[in-house]
Parts: sequence; C-alpha cells; structure tokens
Amino acid sequence: MAMDFLGADPRDADLPDAGPPGLHLHDGTATHAHVEVVHVLRALAEPARLSLVHLLAEAPRRVTDLTAVLGLAQSTVSGHLAVLRSAGLVTATPQGRATWYALADAEVDGLLGAAERVVTRLERT
Repeated sequence: MAMDFLGADPRDADLPDAGPPGLHLHDGTATHAHVEVVHVLRALAEPARLSLVHLLAEAPRRVTDLTAVLGLAQSTVSGHLAVLRSAGLVTATPQGRATWYALADAEVDGLLGAAERVVTRLERT
C-alpha cells in the first residue's frame, strides 16, 4: 500500500487527478512538475543566497554593490547569482559595463518571509 508523508494512502483521497506522477494540481487549474519546485528550493538552500534575495527585493543591484554589503568575494557572489539565475529567480540586465541583478518575481522574498515565520514558530515549540 502506498503511503504519503502523512501516513495516508493517496488513493483514498477525494482529489482531482493530478496526472502523471511528479505533477501537482493547484486549485484545479495549474499543474507543474515537483522537480521544478525542488530546483527553486535548492537554489534558495544557502544562507548567502537568502541574503542576496532579501537585498534584491529592496532594489536591483550590481555585483560590486552586493559584495560590499555581504563582505563576500566577487567570484562568490557571482556564483550564487548564477545559481539563482539558473533557477529563474533572478534576472540580469546589462547596462553599459555593469550588470544589474533583480528578483524575477517579488513573491520570492515573500516565500522567504513565510519560511522565516515558520522557523520562528517552530523555535517557540
């Protein structure tokens, strides 16, 4: 018998068919592969990248701006930005000799805020 992480047999659930395994149906309207969500969450699973997301939520910035605030090497910041770009979380806009980085979707910072609130509640228990 297949069990989900809550110990219930997913075949017993009264839910609409989500299609092939690895897909998830939201509100009956949109389906996506969980592997895409995992890619985003893995990109966020590093403290320096979380800091970058918070800084980019405030305003677009150049690598030099980010290195000054974070105190990290330029190559380290560039590497973290590459991971975030690969996941589609950050955009890069060349402007003259500089490249400006920004969040692709402001909701990413909201996702981090929600995760931080969960951590705070868990720490209280």
